[in-house]
Amino acid sequence: MKNFSLLVAIPLLFLFSCKKDKSGDDGAPPDSAALYFPPVSGSEWQTTGSASLNWNQSAIDELYSYLDGKSTKAFMVLKNGKIVLEKYFGTFTAESDWYWASAGKTMTGLLVGIAQEEGKLSLSDKTSKYLGVGWTSLTPTQEDQITIRHQLTMTSGLNDAGNGVDGSDCTDPACLVFKANAGTRWAYHNAPYTLLDKVIAAASGTTFQSYFQQKIRDRIGMKGLWIKMDENNVYGSNARSMARFGLLLLNKGKWDQTDILKDKEYFNAQVNTSQNLNPSYGYLTWLNGKTKHMLPATQIVFNGSIAPNAPADMYCALGKNDQKIYVVPSQQLVVIRMGESAGLSHLAVSGFDNELWGKLKAVINY
Repeated sequence: MKNFSLLVAIPLLFLFSCKKDKSGDDGAPPDSAALYFPPVSGSEWQTTGSASLNWNQSAIDELYSYLDGKSTKAFMVLKNGKIVLEKYFGTFTAESDWYWASAGKTMTGLLVGIAQEEGKLSLSDKTSKYLGVGWTSLTPTQEDQITIRHQLTMTSGLNDAGNGVDGSDCTDPACLVFKANAGTRWAYHNAPYTLLDKVIAAASGTTFQSYFQQKIRDRIGMKGLWIKMDENNVYGSNARSMARFGLLLLNKGKWDQTDILKDKEYFNAQVNTSQNLNPSYGYLTWLNGKTKHMLPATQIVFNGSIAPNAPADMYCALGKNDQKIYVVPSQQLVVIRMGESAGLSHLAVSGFDNELWGKLKAVINY
């Protein structure tokens, strides 16, 4: 994979993967018939001029200057599925690949929904059904409490510090120790998430990579691969592949006339509050517009939404060092950002989210 060697040089702590549902009672995406989808094969992708949308042209130049100063490599904005803005910085090009970090979590969340739809697993299943008894250091009773739903919602109850100072990524049973009963504590813990790969593989009877490619990647024309890096499984692709997944999210799991995920109940659950501890988190997906939120590596509950400048109905796939997929149903927008850390935090949720949407608000006039 072109430029994929960049991935190997960057230590990753999987970080992240924002919404308020705007769909009708039947779960249909808003104005779905108006959405454009690029062909699954080839490089064709229709564009829309920003001037025709009455976007602020001078603010676009200011936005690009801001992004360039924030170590951005790729930036895209889709409106109704068509490309309005697409900018690459430095030597980065449309063909260059970059890591998604925890923005890939949201793809795994969607894949779990597909596996459940196919009858291969259920969110209420005990994780030990697929990983075997003793996948943690918990007592059998404690371990039996943990389900796939807990892995999706970051509520496994496992200690995110593990048995060491930095145990968030470690998937060895010795690192997976008891902190609280499953479902009673929210903590951004990479290890239980990463083990969903093995759950999906065991349930589907094939490799995680193969199942993902068959059910999502190849069906929507994405490129890219999952690469094992230490304890983490990291996705990498070009920016347009990331945008394709964002468009799939905007259309609630349907690519043009093809259902990738038919179960709209599951999709709506993924992009809405999944538990009461952190209302800004769905199924491996971050949600904007909520009254409070929690962040990785802390148990503090913060008042307000994660990005007040952004539309309240936005949901997001977010990754370390500011890898971003923002989806805004009310505006029919998908926004992509790839690059190095913008400098405000190495965490995926940071002040950069709100700063960037302040710049975008000046452009789009929403």
